[in-house]
Amino acid sequence: QVPLAESGGGLVQAGGSLRLSCVASGRTSSTYAMGWFRQAPGKEREFVAAIKRSSGSTTYADSVKGRFTISRDNAKNTVYLQMNGLKPEDTAVYYCAASKFTIATTPRSYDYWGQGTQVTVSS
Repeated sequence: QVPLAESGGGLVQAGGSLRLSCVASGRTSSTYAMGWFRQAPGKEREFVAAIKRSSGSTTYADSVKGRFTISRDNAKNTVYLQMNGLKPEDTAVYYCAASKFTIATTPRSYDYWGQGTQVTVSS
């Protein structure tokens, strides 16, 4: 098991910034990639960004490219999501996830999930 704990969500005005953190515990060496997803009310969970644990290579959803940056600190077992230029449509619960075998953009490819942190962007 790899318990995940997100933090850093909150209320911010459009154009503002937030940094989300996700701390992993347990068998973190078994994780291949970490990802961030989000889910707005009435919508499906959607991919935001992912990073390979070893190489640090990344992938992003088109909707956040150029605004969001995913990074990791393996020594701290922590993954970050720096969000700049926030828009009201970024409002959602943001979830951290860990995959044992792949870096992917689909929720079903991830094996462990955090409880989520709320991000609200006001216009």
